Amino acid sequence: MGVLLVLAITQLVGWGTIGLPAIVGRDLAADLGMSLPAVFAGTSVLYISMGLCAPWLAKSFALHGARKVMMVGTVVTAPGFVLLSLAREPMLYFAAWIVLGIAGSATLSTGAYIMLNEIAGRQAKNAIGALMLVTGLSNSIFWPTTSFLSSHLGWRGTCLVYAAMMLVVGLPLYALAPRRKIAGDDGGAPAKAAPPPAIPRSTFGLVVAAITLNAFVNFGISAILIELLRAEGLPPAQALLFGSMLGVIQVSARGLDLLGGGRWDGITTGLVAGTALPLAMLLLMLSEGATWAVAAFILLYGAGSGAMAVARATIPLVFYDQAEFAKAMSMIALPLNLASAISPPLLVGLLTEFGSRGALGLTLVFSCATVLILVLLGRRRPQVAAAAVT
Repeated sequence: MGVLLVLAITQLVGWGTIGLPAIVGRDLAADLGMSLPAVFAGTSVLYISMGLCAPWLAKSFALHGARKVMMVGTVVTAPGFVLLSLAREPMLYFAAWIVLGIAGSATLSTGAYIMLNEIAGRQAKNAIGALMLVTGLSNSIFWPTTSFLSSHLGWRGTCLVYAAMMLVVGLPLYALAPRRKIAGDDGGAPAKAAPPPAIPRSTFGLVVAAITLNAFVNFGISAILIELLRAEGLPPAQALLFGSMLGVIQVSARGLDLLGGGRWDGITTGLVAGTALPLAMLLLMLSEGATWAVAAFILLYGAGSGAMAVARATIPLVFYDQAEFAKAMSMIALPLNLASAISPPLLVGLLTEFGSRGALGLTLVFSCATVLILVLLGRRRPQVAAAAVT
């Protein structure tokens, strides 16, 4: 459908461009007189801004629809990149990430899932899986792109290119996107069914915990992956090559989930994929940096994290109907983005102080905890969802 094409392009560009510090972090640190962990803290500021703005935007998504909210967010993104290109000291650098975070709360992930839910309703899981199948390539496409642009234009020129891309590519695409479909307005529709029973607060807490812990691992490892592989002894070019392969593997895993269609839900996907992450961490911790082990880590971690990204977005569909989905996603976005904000600087700090074992040890613990929580959630499926899985 048309909305999938629009979102595939805009989400790929959106996530790919804000991954800039993963490639030019050392250049940023040198030019701005900052430490490498402080540079990665810019991404943390972005996620904090996204998280704080997300609940506030819940009403806007409900009143105006995701399309209009995402158009406004795209317009705000451009000056964020311009401000980043003008940064000469840490204060302006962090201010730019605040602007990008405010814009991202409207345009990245949460807005996309709400738009798909507005259009596809109960078929949103398949639509989200299809979207992630494409947008999982954002790092594989934009890490080399950022490296190429920065080598010719510098990181400041790269920021200006990305600012222009938002207005030239993103804004027109959102303007052409289909408008939302309001449930029950298709004329001659049968009377609205009784609302499903309320989901216990403890279940919502478990959903938030599973999504948040996995987001900490996935966003943190993605942000520091190149540095992590270099800490394992890989030369820069080889680290970039392995890092770029990650996106292809993640997309392949998401493709397998998409092929599953309605045969399993987000919890089942999470349980299967989640077990691969602790195995990947353990393998890399025990391997002493052997190339074969790094390749196996990329394969296991890529497959697990790729499918877990779909699970994070679709677990709420197990418990919430179309009317409650936007509200639930907006509320989940706050802790999710706060965890995503804390993760990169914390992991890069552990990497700097204790080497790769420090960062891998923490992500191992969080990955194991996620699997245990998903087991508990599997026992709390609503009867309708449980019947659909079986």
